[in-house]
Amino acid sequence: MKNWDDKNAICNAEDDYADAVSVCNQLNIPLKKINYTKEYKDRVFSQFLDDHKNGFTPNPDVLCNKEIKFDVFQKYAKQIGATKIASGHYAKIVKENDNFFISKASDRTKDQSYFLYQLKSPLLHNIEFPLGSLLKKDIRKIAEENNLVNASKKDSTGICFIGDRKYNDFVCQFLKTKKGKIITVDGEEIGHHDGHMYFTVGQRKGLGIGARNSAFDKPWYVVNKDINKNIVYVAQGGTHPALFSDQLLADNMYWSRDISKLLPFKCNAKVRYRDEDHSCQILSSNEDKCYIKFDNKIKAITNGQSIVLYDEDGICIGGGIIRKRNIPFLGEEINE
Repeated sequence: MKNWDDKNAICNAEDDYADAVSVCNQLNIPLKKINYTKEYKDRVFSQFLDDHKNGFTPNPDVLCNKEIKFDVFQKYAKQIGATKIASGHYAKIVKENDNFFISKASDRTKDQSYFLYQLKSPLLHNIEFPLGSLLKKDIRKIAEENNLVNASKKDSTGICFIGDRKYNDFVCQFLKTKKGKIITVDGEEIGHHDGHMYFTVGQRKGLGIGARNSAFDKPWYVVNKDINKNIVYVAQGGTHPALFSDQLLADNMYWSRDISKLLPFKCNAKVRYRDEDHSCQILSSNEDKCYIKFDNKIKAITNGQSIVLYDEDGICIGGGIIRKRNIPFLGEEINE
Protein backbone atom coordinates (compact mmCIF):
# COMPACT_ATOMS: atom_id res chain seq x y z
CA MET A 1 0.00 0.00 0.00
CA LYS A 2 1.58 3.25 -1.18
CA ASN A 3 0.34 6.38 0.60
CA TRP A 4 2.99 8.96 -0.21
CA ASP A 5 5.00 9.67 -3.33
CA ASP A 6 8.27 11.25 -2.23
CA LYS A 7 11.79 9.81 -2.31
CA ASN A 8 12.69 11.86 0.78
CA ALA A 9 10.04 10.22 2.97
CA ILE A 10 10.88 7.73 5.70
CA CYS A 11 8.45 5.22 4.22
CA ASN A 12 10.26 4.95 0.90
CA ALA A 13 7.76 3.10 -1.22
CA GLU A 14 10.29 1.42 -3.54
CA ASP A 15 12.41 0.01 -0.68
CA ASP A 16 9.37 -1.16 1.27
CA TYR A 17 7.92 -2.81 -1.82
CA ALA A 18 11.20 -4.63 -2.52
CA ASP A 19 11.23 -5.96 1.05
CA ALA A 20 7.61 -7.08 0.74
CA VAL A 21 8.31 -8.86 -2.56
CA SER A 22 11.25 -10.71 -1.01
CA VAL A 23 9.29 -11.87 2.02
CA CYS A 24 6.21 -12.86 0.00
CA ASN A 25 8.31 -14.86 -2.48
CA GLN A 26 10.07 -16.64 0.36
CA LEU A 27 6.79 -17.52 2.10
CA ASN A 28 4.90 -18.18 -1.14
CA ILE A 29 2.30 -15.48 -0.40
CA PRO A 30 0.67 -13.50 -3.24
CA LEU A 31 1.31 -9.75 -3.18
CA LYS A 32 -1.00 -7.03 -4.45
CA LYS A 33 0.12 -3.42 -4.89
CA ILE A 34 -2.34 -0.54 -4.44
CA ASN A 35 -1.81 3.21 -4.57
CA TYR A 36 -3.62 5.55 -2.15
CA THR A 37 -1.49 8.68 -2.58
CA LYS A 38 -4.48 10.72 -3.80
CA GLU A 39 -6.73 9.53 -0.97
CA TYR A 40 -3.98 10.26 1.55
CA LYS A 41 -3.44 13.81 0.30
CA ASP A 42 -7.18 14.51 0.14
CA ARG A 43 -8.19 12.97 3.46
CA VAL A 44 -5.09 13.20 5.66
CA PHE A 45 -2.47 15.63 4.39
CA SER A 46 -4.96 18.41 3.60
CA GLN A 47 -6.22 18.21 7.20
CA PHE A 48 -2.62 18.28 8.42
CA LEU A 49 -2.08 21.60 6.62
CA ASP A 50 -5.42 23.06 7.76
CA ASP A 51 -4.60 22.25 11.38
CA HIS A 52 -1.29 24.10 11.07
CA LYS A 53 -3.04 27.14 9.59
CA ASN A 54 -5.41 27.16 12.57
CA GLY A 55 -2.59 27.02 15.10
CA PHE A 56 -2.81 23.36 16.07
CA THR A 57 -0.08 20.73 16.21
CA PRO A 58 -1.66 17.78 14.34
CA ASN A 59 -0.99 14.06 14.49
CA PRO A 60 -1.54 12.71 10.95
CA ASP A 61 -0.96 9.07 11.97
CA VAL A 62 -4.25 9.03 13.88
CA LEU A 63 -6.14 10.27 10.83
CA CYS A 64 -4.26 7.94 8.47
CA ASN A 65 -5.43 4.92 10.46
CA LYS A 66 -9.03 6.08 10.43
CA GLU A 67 -9.23 7.30 6.83
CA ILE A 68 -6.83 5.08 4.89
CA LYS A 69 -5.66 1.88 6.58
CA PHE A 70 -8.95 1.01 8.25
CA ASP A 71 -11.39 2.59 5.82
CA VAL A 72 -10.23 2.77 2.20
CA PHE A 73 -7.98 -0.27 2.52
CA GLN A 74 -10.45 -2.33 4.54
CA LYS A 75 -13.15 -1.73 1.91
CA TYR A 76 -10.71 -2.83 -0.78
CA ALA A 77 -9.88 -5.97 1.18
CA LYS A 78 -13.57 -6.81 1.40
CA GLN A 79 -14.00 -6.29 -2.34
CA ILE A 80 -11.31 -8.85 -3.16
CA GLY A 81 -12.83 -11.42 -0.80
CA ALA A 82 -10.70 -11.05 2.34
CA THR A 83 -12.42 -11.97 5.58
CA LYS A 84 -10.07 -9.91 7.75
CA ILE A 85 -7.08 -7.59 7.52
CA ALA A 86 -3.96 -7.89 9.66
CA SER A 87 -1.82 -4.91 10.58
CA GLY A 88 1.65 -4.57 12.10
CA HIS A 89 0.49 -2.16 14.80
CA TYR A 90 1.58 -2.85 18.35
CA ALA A 91 -1.85 -3.09 19.94
CA LYS A 92 -4.39 -5.66 21.07
CA ILE A 93 -8.06 -6.18 20.39
CA VAL A 94 -10.09 -7.49 23.32
CA LYS A 95 -13.64 -8.79 23.20
CA GLU A 96 -16.18 -8.14 25.92
CA ASN A 97 -19.56 -9.76 25.27
CA ASP A 98 -20.22 -8.81 21.64
CA ASN A 99 -18.08 -5.66 21.60
CA PHE A 100 -14.46 -5.19 20.57
CA PHE A 101 -12.01 -2.72 22.10
CA ILE A 102 -8.49 -1.44 21.43
CA SER A 103 -6.06 -2.31 24.22
CA LYS A 104 -2.40 -1.62 24.90
CA ALA A 105 0.23 -3.98 23.47
CA SER A 106 2.34 -6.26 25.65
CA ASP A 107 5.42 -4.33 24.54
CA ARG A 108 4.55 -1.01 26.21
CA THR A 109 7.66 0.66 24.75
CA LYS A 110 6.21 0.09 21.25
CA ASP A 111 2.51 0.37 22.08
CA GLN A 112 0.56 2.13 19.30
CA SER A 113 -2.95 1.99 20.73
CA TYR A 114 -2.74 5.79 20.99
CA PHE A 115 -3.03 6.03 17.19
CA LEU A 116 -6.02 3.68 16.98
CA TYR A 117 -8.60 5.12 19.38
CA GLN A 118 -10.92 6.19 16.55
CA LEU A 119 -11.56 2.58 15.49
CA LYS A 120 -14.94 1.40 16.72
CA SER A 121 -16.19 -2.09 17.49
CA PRO A 122 -17.73 -2.95 14.06
CA LEU A 123 -14.37 -2.27 12.39
CA LEU A 124 -12.34 -4.12 15.00
CA HIS A 125 -14.38 -7.26 14.38
CA ASN A 126 -12.56 -7.60 11.04
CA ILE A 127 -9.01 -6.67 12.14
CA GLU A 128 -6.11 -8.65 13.58
CA PHE A 129 -3.05 -7.25 15.35
CA PRO A 130 -0.70 -10.27 15.45
CA LEU A 131 2.12 -8.30 17.12
CA GLY A 132 0.01 -7.22 20.10
CA SER A 133 1.17 -9.97 22.45
CA LEU A 134 4.81 -10.05 21.30
CA LEU A 135 7.90 -8.01 22.12
CA LYS A 136 9.78 -6.30 19.31
CA LYS A 137 12.98 -8.23 20.09
CA ASP A 138 11.06 -11.50 19.79
CA ILE A 139 9.60 -10.48 16.43
CA ARG A 140 13.07 -9.69 15.11
CA LYS A 141 14.23 -13.08 16.34
CA ILE A 142 11.42 -14.83 14.46
CA ALA A 143 12.36 -12.93 11.31
CA GLU A 144 16.04 -13.85 11.74
CA GLU A 145 15.22 -17.53 12.26
CA ASN A 146 13.27 -17.49 9.00
CA ASN A 147 16.02 -15.55 7.15
CA LEU A 148 13.70 -12.67 6.24
CA VAL A 149 15.45 -9.80 4.50
CA ASN A 150 13.93 -7.18 6.79
CA ALA A 151 14.84 -8.87 10.09
CA SER A 152 17.21 -6.07 11.09
CA LYS A 153 15.47 -3.24 9.27
CA LYS A 154 15.70 0.08 11.10
CA ASP A 155 12.65 1.19 13.06
CA SER A 156 10.71 4.02 11.44
CA THR A 157 10.07 7.02 13.67
CA GLY A 158 8.51 10.42 13.22
CA ILE A 159 6.06 11.51 10.53
CA CYS A 160 6.68 9.29 7.52
CA PHE A 161 6.19 11.87 4.76
CA ILE A 162 8.68 14.34 6.25
CA GLY A 163 11.61 11.94 6.39
CA ASP A 164 15.07 13.35 7.09
CA ARG A 165 14.07 16.91 6.27
CA LYS A 166 13.65 19.54 8.93
CA TYR A 167 10.00 19.88 9.93
CA ASN A 168 9.83 23.63 9.24
CA ASP A 169 11.55 23.27 5.86
CA PHE A 170 8.89 20.77 4.85
CA VAL A 171 5.88 22.73 6.11
CA CYS A 172 6.98 26.01 4.49
CA GLN A 173 6.65 24.37 1.06
CA PHE A 174 2.88 24.31 1.50
CA LEU A 175 1.99 27.21 3.82
CA LYS A 176 2.51 30.94 3.46
CA THR A 177 4.65 32.49 6.16
CA LYS A 178 3.69 35.61 8.07
CA LYS A 179 6.04 37.35 10.45
CA GLY A 180 4.87 38.01 13.98
CA LYS A 181 6.03 38.86 17.47
CA ILE A 182 7.56 36.67 20.16
CA ILE A 183 6.40 37.96 23.53
CA THR A 184 7.16 36.78 27.06
CA VAL A 185 4.38 35.86 29.48
CA ASP A 186 5.22 39.14 31.22
CA GLY A 187 4.35 41.10 28.08
CA GLU A 188 7.85 41.96 26.85
CA GLU A 189 8.55 41.70 23.12
CA ILE A 190 11.87 39.88 22.70
CA GLY A 191 11.90 38.67 19.13
CA HIS A 192 10.09 37.88 15.89
CA HIS A 193 9.02 34.70 14.13
CA ASP A 194 8.32 33.77 10.51
CA GLY A 195 5.03 31.98 11.19
CA HIS A 196 3.14 30.57 14.17
CA MET A 197 2.80 27.20 12.41
CA TYR A 198 6.50 26.56 13.03
CA PHE A 199 6.05 26.52 16.80
CA THR A 200 4.43 24.18 19.28
CA VAL A 201 3.90 24.30 23.03
CA GLY A 202 6.95 23.01 24.88
CA GLN A 203 9.32 23.77 22.00
CA ARG A 204 12.79 24.86 23.06
CA LYS A 205 14.96 24.77 19.95
CA GLY A 206 14.68 27.02 16.94
CA LEU A 207 13.17 30.02 18.71
CA GLY A 208 15.98 32.37 17.70
CA ILE A 209 16.24 33.71 21.25
CA GLY A 210 19.70 33.44 22.71
CA ALA A 211 20.90 34.21 26.21
CA ARG A 212 19.97 37.84 26.90
CA ASN A 213 22.00 38.57 30.01
CA SER A 214 24.59 35.80 30.30
CA ALA A 215 25.43 32.35 29.03
CA PHE A 216 23.86 30.98 32.19
CA ASP A 217 20.36 32.22 31.32
CA LYS A 218 17.64 29.58 31.44
CA PRO A 219 16.43 28.49 27.96
CA TRP A 220 13.19 29.81 26.51
CA TYR A 221 10.15 27.63 25.81
CA VAL A 222 6.98 28.17 23.79
CA VAL A 223 4.02 28.23 26.19
CA ASN A 224 1.16 29.46 24.01
CA LYS A 225 0.15 30.94 20.65
CA ASP A 226 -2.38 33.65 19.77
CA ILE A 227 -3.33 32.88 16.19
CA ASN A 228 -5.51 35.95 15.62
CA LYS A 229 -2.71 38.31 16.67
CA ASN A 230 0.03 36.03 15.28
CA ILE A 231 1.90 36.07 18.61
CA VAL A 232 4.07 33.30 20.03
CA TYR A 233 4.33 33.46 23.83
CA VAL A 234 7.45 32.20 25.59
CA ALA A 235 8.66 31.71 29.14
CA GLN A 236 12.06 31.03 30.61
CA GLY A 237 12.96 27.67 32.14
CA GLY A 238 11.57 24.18 31.66
CA THR A 239 9.68 24.35 34.96
CA HIS A 240 7.89 27.64 34.33
CA PRO A 241 4.23 27.44 35.49
CA ALA A 242 2.96 28.51 32.05
CA LEU A 243 4.14 25.17 30.64
CA PHE A 244 1.94 23.18 33.01
CA SER A 245 -1.80 22.56 33.02
CA ASP A 246 -4.18 20.33 34.95
CA GLN A 247 -7.28 20.78 32.78
CA LEU A 248 -8.18 20.55 29.13
CA LEU A 249 -11.10 20.61 26.78
CA ALA A 250 -11.21 18.12 23.90
CA ASP A 251 -13.61 17.73 21.01
CA ASN A 252 -14.18 15.39 18.06
CA MET A 253 -14.60 12.66 20.64
CA TYR A 254 -14.74 8.94 19.88
CA TRP A 255 -16.15 6.70 22.61
CA SER A 256 -15.90 2.93 22.81
CA ARG A 257 -17.84 2.92 26.09
CA ASP A 258 -20.76 4.99 27.31
CA ILE A 259 -19.62 6.70 30.50
CA SER A 260 -22.15 9.55 30.43
CA LYS A 261 -24.04 8.17 33.45
CA LEU A 262 -20.86 7.47 35.44
CA LEU A 263 -19.48 11.02 35.65
CA PRO A 264 -17.22 12.09 37.20
CA PHE A 265 -15.28 9.12 35.81
CA LYS A 266 -11.73 8.28 36.88
CA CYS A 267 -9.36 6.89 34.26
CA ASN A 268 -5.88 7.33 32.78
CA ALA A 269 -4.90 9.44 29.79
CA LYS A 270 -2.08 10.05 27.35
CA VAL A 271 -1.83 13.56 25.90
CA ARG A 272 0.78 12.58 23.28
CA TYR A 273 2.44 9.48 21.91
CA ARG A 274 5.46 8.42 23.99
CA ASP A 275 3.68 9.87 27.01
CA GLU A 276 3.22 8.21 30.36
CA ASP A 277 -0.24 7.58 31.75
CA HIS A 278 -1.73 10.43 33.76
CA SER A 279 -4.54 9.83 36.23
CA CYS A 280 -7.52 12.09 35.63
CA GLN A 281 -11.25 12.56 35.92
CA ILE A 282 -13.71 13.11 33.10
CA LEU A 283 -15.93 15.79 34.62
CA SER A 284 -18.32 16.33 31.71
CA SER A 285 -18.78 14.89 28.26
CA ASN A 286 -21.14 14.51 25.37
CA GLU A 287 -20.81 12.96 21.95
CA ASP A 288 -18.44 15.69 20.79
CA LYS A 289 -16.80 17.48 23.74
CA CYS A 290 -15.08 16.36 26.91
CA TYR A 291 -13.76 18.30 29.92
CA ILE A 292 -10.95 16.56 31.80
CA LYS A 293 -9.13 17.43 35.02
CA PHE A 294 -5.83 15.75 35.90
CA ASP A 295 -4.71 14.78 39.37
CA ASN A 296 -1.38 16.53 38.72
CA LYS A 297 -0.19 19.27 36.42
CA ILE A 298 1.15 18.07 33.06
CA LYS A 299 3.86 19.71 31.00
CA ALA A 300 3.29 21.00 27.47
CA ILE A 301 -0.27 19.88 26.73
CA THR A 302 -0.58 20.80 23.06
CA ASN A 303 -3.67 21.88 21.15
CA GLY A 304 -4.25 19.66 18.13
CA GLN A 305 -2.74 16.53 19.62
CA SER A 306 -4.96 13.63 20.67
CA ILE A 307 -5.84 12.74 24.22
CA VAL A 308 -6.52 9.01 24.57
CA LEU A 309 -8.33 7.60 27.61
CA TYR A 310 -7.75 4.17 29.17
CA ASP A 311 -9.25 2.14 31.97
CA GLU A 312 -7.09 0.48 34.63
CA ASP A 313 -6.58 -2.59 32.41
CA GLY A 314 -5.19 -0.58 29.50
CA ILE A 315 -8.35 -0.79 27.41
CA CYS A 316 -9.09 2.32 25.37
CA ILE A 317 -12.42 3.86 26.37
CA GLY A 318 -12.24 6.89 24.09
CA GLY A 319 -10.27 9.84 22.85
CA GLY A 320 -10.44 13.19 21.09
CA ILE A 321 -8.53 16.26 19.92
CA ILE A 322 -7.16 18.69 22.49
CA ARG A 323 -8.54 22.16 21.78
CA LYS A 324 -7.85 24.16 24.92
CA ARG A 325 -5.80 23.93 28.11
CA ASN A 326 -5.93 26.17 31.15
CA ILE A 327 -3.36 28.95 31.38
CA PRO A 328 -5.14 31.43 33.71
CA PHE A 329 -2.64 34.30 33.53
CA LEU A 330 -2.64 34.20 29.70
CA GLY A 331 -6.41 34.39 29.48
CA GLU A 332 -6.80 30.72 28.57
CA GLU A 333 -8.71 29.57 31.62
CA ILE A 334 -11.30 26.90 30.89
CA ASN A 335 -14.75 27.71 32.14
CA GLU A 336 -17.30 24.95 32.42
